[in-house]
Amino acid sequence: MAQASYSSIAGALTQVPGGRVAIVMSKWYREISESMARKCSSLLRDGGCNEPQVHVVPGCLEIPLVARRLMQCDPELEAIIVFGVILKGDTYHFDIVKDLCMSGLERVMFECDVPIINEILPVSRIEDAHSRSADDDRNKGLEAALAALEIMHWRRQHPLPEAVRR
Repeated sequence: MAQASYSSIAGALTQVPGGRVAIVMSKWYREISESMARKCSSLLRDGGCNEPQVHVVPGCLEIPLVARRLMQCDPELEAIIVFGVILKGDTYHFDIVKDLCMSGLERVMFECDVPIINEILPVSRIEDAHSRSADDDRNKGLEAALAALEIMHWRRQHPLPEAVRR
């Protein structure tokens, strides 16, 4: 859905009545994560979801751990949406955090059979993260909410057979 604007799909918003979503965000560059989470929460409510649970964690590296714990504690969650910023500096720390975070999210998604909508922004310039979290219709929070609504709707239309759920 890259570069789609909310205004171009606003009339066809997928409805997921009572949808249960958690948002996990890093407190590093918190203003960016919060801006995306606000837009996301608003659009999820417009799509019929319950108010999302919001969890703030120390950094992006902790997000997969928290996502896994959330699913262990509340397996009825239908999606997890993650927000954060990983800013490239002069060392390899950026690559380590980015790679561990992304592979951790992949493991949780498949292990727990829950969609994880990933809007962790690995950027070389902080201005790029600011432009993706601006108060406009290209805010990545909107994109995350749209993806979550669509995949939750799809999963409701294609439930696992009882034998597979056990």
